[in-house]
Amino acid sequence: MSIQSMKSSRAAYASRPFLAASGLLLAAAPAFAHHPMGGMTPETFGQGFLSGLGHPVIGLDHLAFLIIAAMLTFTLKGAARFTVPMAFIAATVAGTLLHLGAANIPLAEALVAATVVVGAVLVLARSSLQALVMAAVFAVSGIFHGYAYGEAVVGAETTPILAYLLGFAAIQYGLIVGGALAFDKVAARSERVRTMTQRVGGFAALAVGGIFLALGIA
Repeated sequence: MSIQSMKSSRAAYASRPFLAASGLLLAAAPAFAHHPMGGMTPETFGQGFLSGLGHPVIGLDHLAFLIIAAMLTFTLKGAARFTVPMAFIAATVAGTLLHLGAANIPLAEALVAATVVVGAVLVLARSSLQALVMAAVFAVSGIFHGYAYGEAVVGAETTPILAYLLGFAAIQYGLIVGGALAFDKVAARSERVRTMTQRVGGFAALAVGGIFLALGIA
């Protein structure tokens, strides 16, 4: 086997997890029921925390955005990779509190889907946003995602709400920063795999966002 063939085989093997993940994003049926507690309001700290951990992952539109956010964060350098995602985290907390404070954001689910579409376009365009600009994009997006998260804890007591906020803040930050660092390792091994992963992930997220957007405005 030639060296070129070996490199191609390694690149294809390395890209399998990303292709599989993207396939799952496209194959999964869109659903708006993102409640890990089966629709029940959390009543304890443990229930609130687990619900917070699960909501961003169970919600396909939220998960798609987190993957996109990781890819965008990858383009940042130094400390910005760790600080800029905090803008999204803080905004999701603020969005949830807005929901619990009886604020009304019309077509919230459609706006969440729109953030996925915009983020996917930025990834596919291979945009290198400045840290402040990306933080602003994350902050605006986070408000809509957080508002959607708030539906799961309407009517809950203070303790489970605080646990819920802690849970989804932790899982989101971990997925964004962890994903960016993992993407960095992939890119260091093969520029071809990096480009392939970026394209596949971007198009998969664009498809998911488009489907949810159509459903949200229907």
